[in-house]
Amino acid sequence: MKYLTTALTAGVFATLPFAVFAEDSSDPIVIPIHNWSSQIVMSNVVGQLLEMRGNNVEFVTTDSQAVYESVRLGDVTLEMEVWEGAFGASFRAAQEKGGIVDVGDHDAVTREDWWYPMWTKEACPGLPDWKALNDCAAIFATAETGDKGRYLDGPVDWLKHGQERVEALGMDFVVVNAGSAAALWAEIGSAEADKRPIVVFNWTPNFAEAVWPGEFVEFPAWEDGCDKDPSVGPNPDALYDCGNPANGYMKKAAWDGMQEKWPGAYAVLEKISFTNPQIAEMAVLVDVEDLEPDEAAEVWLENNKDVWESWIQ
Repeated sequence: MKYLTTALTAGVFATLPFAVFAEDSSDPIVIPIHNWSSQIVMSNVVGQLLEMRGNNVEFVTTDSQAVYESVRLGDVTLEMEVWEGAFGASFRAAQEKGGIVDVGDHDAVTREDWWYPMWTKEACPGLPDWKALNDCAAIFATAETGDKGRYLDGPVDWLKHGQERVEALGMDFVVVNAGSAAALWAEIGSAEADKRPIVVFNWTPNFAEAVWPGEFVEFPAWEDGCDKDPSVGPNPDALYDCGNPANGYMKKAAWDGMQEKWPGAYAVLEKISFTNPQIAEMAVLVDVEDLEPDEAAEVWLENNKDVWESWIQ
């Protein structure tokens, strides 16, 4: 009778909606939105998944560096894209204070650094070596940089440390900050028409790698401490004299109270793991196909049921 009761109970439970099992709070799970496409679409994907299982979800626009303090304090519940190169330092600083937890890595491998489209290599054949790039600095010069090369870095609030890199390695480049990711894509698209040599900040995964084949500049290899200890790296008197990690992590992070307050949603978050192609596909839906982020999330979910269905069961 015990086994029969268990079997019957399991059969009934299997037909009931997620809400029957939910121990989660009805308070909103707050998901941050930043200023690059994959993070925005991924956050919408995750939000829609949590809504499918009955969670209340709220989106807020936040700074991509300050968000870790917001997560630590519980003002924001989770963060889906903790890039090692861009946000590792902010994430570690928040961990040291307490209140934020590492919820595991995505399958995706990240890289973010100076980058050029392949037609640039024809004009500077020593690439991808950074010393060869510096020797070719004059071909990147513009009216605003004089006889020095122009490097288009990410927006100021991305904290890419391009200027520090130039100074630490004694490069003949002027760093100009783009206003947005869209400005970086526009720069590449404009240069493509006449195959003008350019070097810009870029990252993977994103849609650009499928549209414009290119390579990352190879700086001195990343070493732990290159951003904190001047003795690490080739210049003993400067920080940021290394390249960014070539095989960086992309983590998920959460407020340390999330598991207790929303145990079901936290279990889903632990299972979620996206690959480079999946993240690039999300970005394409916005950056190439011009969908709104929530629409892009709906399309991605519809096309990838085999990926996510097990996460919420």
